[in-house]
Amino acid sequence: MRRLLALAALCLAPLPGLADCVGNDLIAALPVTQQAALRARADAAPFARGNLWQASRDGQQVILVGTYHLDDPRHAETLTQLAPALDKATLLLVEAGPEEEAALKHRLAKEPGLMVQTSGPTLPETLPPEQWQALSEALQARGIPAFMGAKLKPWYLTLLLSVPVCALEAATQGSRGLDGMLIEAAADRGLPVRALEPYDTVLRLFDDMSAGDQIEMVTSTLAMEARSEDMGATLATAYFAGESRLVWEFMQVQSLQLPGQTPETVAEEFAQMDRAMISGRNRAWVPIIEEAAARGPVLVAFGALHLSGEAGVLNLLAERGFAITPLAP
Repeated sequence: MRRLLALAALCLAPLPGLADCVGNDLIAALPVTQQAALRARADAAPFARGNLWQASRDGQQVILVGTYHLDDPRHAETLTQLAPALDKATLLLVEAGPEEEAALKHRLAKEPGLMVQTSGPTLPETLPPEQWQALSEALQARGIPAFMGAKLKPWYLTLLLSVPVCALEAATQGSRGLDGMLIEAAADRGLPVRALEPYDTVLRLFDDMSAGDQIEMVTSTLAMEARSEDMGATLATAYFAGESRLVWEFMQVQSLQLPGQTPETVAEEFAQMDRAMISGRNRAWVPIIEEAAARGPVLVAFGALHLSGEAGVLNLLAERGFAITPLAP
């Protein structure tokens, strides 16, 4: 899972301001036959295409939004489309609301050991000299001196590296993405906002990884440094076409190019990643969505990769008797 988590960081982490970056759609650059094969694999998953859905059961109504965590002017159209749902909703459910974000910031400030290595060997002592040099240069390009980077935990470095240099200015100004825009729209209406999961979910996810896996996350993400803008462009193109599942399939193809990977190891590691980062969380969210829906119309927003698949939120709701209807491509 370690190498593939590095790939996932580019697609799942809340990267800011990629609208300011210039990248190429890597899927569009593939031969037509390979693109068709990827789409066929993606479309085999339940509810593979679309970002906006309605789930209904016994008079209960849930509007589900697959979000894109990055800023993009195209979100304005989506927000306009969702205005009636926001007006009718009794609650907005999101991955993390303002309270969770504040709690996470407070804990990180109170417990710097969550981000900073307080014991054991530092990265210059762990990495081969050439990899440490490459990491130092990547951090310095982001305004982080090498001596500071040497003290940071690998999982945090991975998230830092997932922000392309071209997006740094936007990162310092803050990024809302569609999630943040919906939270602001809810606040304007006096609509309550509730989180689908505890604020420390991401911390616990990385804490469960071994030190070796975290180191490999850093080196694999570093190996993709030159292509981070392209990955951002690829993700954006797929998302706004309602094809986020296509990126999941593309990631598997890309992972086969990493050293030591075989189709068997890729399948197993992607299954592990799915359980840890996607389907496990989906199963925890569904009872929360059901409980909210029983009290009135609810709008639910989360990363678009959580929508599709056998253990996607939509299919899990369908298994519980909800009728699922697409609202937009």
